[in-house]
Amino acid sequence: MIGKTKPTTVVFIYLFLVFLFFVIFVPFWWTVATSFKTFDEVYTRSYALIPNQFNLDNYRAVFDSMPFGMYFWNTVKVSSVVCLGTLLTSAMAAYAFSRLHFPGRDLLFFLYLSTLMIPRQVVLVPNFILFKWMGLLDTHWTLVFTGIFTAYGTFLLRQFFFGIPRELEEAAIVDGYGYFSRFVRIILPLSKPALATLLIITLLNIWNEYLYALVFINSDVKRTLTLGLSLLRGDMDVQWNLVMAATTLSILPIVAIYLSAQRFFVEGIALTGVKG
Repeated sequence: MIGKTKPTTVVFIYLFLVFLFFVIFVPFWWTVATSFKTFDEVYTRSYALIPNQFNLDNYRAVFDSMPFGMYFWNTVKVSSVVCLGTLLTSAMAAYAFSRLHFPGRDLLFFLYLSTLMIPRQVVLVPNFILFKWMGLLDTHWTLVFTGIFTAYGTFLLRQFFFGIPRELEEAAIVDGYGYFSRFVRIILPLSKPALATLLIITLLNIWNEYLYALVFINSDVKRTLTLGLSLLRGDMDVQWNLVMAATTLSILPIVAIYLSAQRFFVEGIALTGVKG
């Protein structure tokens, strides 16, 4: 595609991509660089992208100032359950909306998809009342139940399932496979790119969840990383070197997972719009 365009257009595209790279990368690098600065250097050389000395005391101070390991484990536990639950519920719903035929299927999917237009803040109070009635406040189940059902995930997988040839299922029907067997043995193995895409998107959302965690979680032993990072902000001044050190530690797992699944993520985004 680029080879057929004008040279000036190609130059403009590459310049724009370089600009986007710096816009995205510089704040990330500034965060990492600040995590190695001393408290005085943060305010005297705040815009410096390279610290005078790479100081590891900030990372040790993070573990001394708060139970970072406990917050990290709580986040991993909640994120794992939400990611697995989202993949399961979205894949099953997407299979029903794309492969099964029942009265009102398209209308029901439209109504379900319309929930994407409702901000999460709008249903915060009803969810709080519901969880209080169920006795689930101050538990991780509040974050799980509000995260595993997503209309976006259902839409994403439904569009991908449409691209899977129906002849594969028809051959499986001849072999005596039922709905569940076809779903597990044919649809899911062929949907790894879309599942990986949904996994990364869900992981990013639940890993960075703050509002619902702030409202539903009260106990210190059940706090997640986002709540733990907010504790590093003092009443009088903020030790940004500690905040950035803790932030760097919290985003490293996400970066590692994204880099390892980048190929599936790009492939899933490219193939999601294919409809057979």
